[in-house]
Amino acid sequence: MKSVVINIADMQISNDPDSILVTYSLGSCIAVSIYDPYVKVSGLLHYMLPKSSLNQIKARDNPCMFGDTGIPLLFRKAYAFGARKERLIVKVAGGANIMDSRGFFNVGERNYVILRKLFVRNNIKIAGEHVGGNLNRTVIMNARTGTVRLKISGRREVYL
Repeated sequence: MKSVVINIADMQISNDPDSILVTYSLGSCIAVSIYDPYVKVSGLLHYMLPKSSLNQIKARDNPCMFGDTGIPLLFRKAYAFGARKERLIVKVAGGANIMDSRGFFNVGERNYVILRKLFVRNNIKIAGEHVGGNLNRTVIMNARTGTVRLKISGRREVYL
């Protein structure tokens, strides 16, 4: 198996069953994983901020930086590989409140709110999630099975 690292404000779609998609150190950022078990297409997005209106130029240059542009792009790219919306297994992690103990910015919460709005509007169900709190998370996705494993604050592991 080969690891494919998804950096901050990045995304990867794969139809290679020998790939492991990994994104590290999610704090307030959110990772969205999608998997179509029929065509064996997997995808992982790591977005930083909720709305592209914060910086239209950065959004144009890198739509994966923002939830409202990165999430639709993730789904469109998966569809181009033959994935179908009704078969997708969607899992979400991140959205923590790191280094903002008073909740002044609430970036993690705002990242999750934009995701939920998009999913409700488009009738997308979440099969598993691990969001909020004040934990760092690493997401490891097996492209063959769609299994998503989290390493939480470098120690504990859970499966979504």
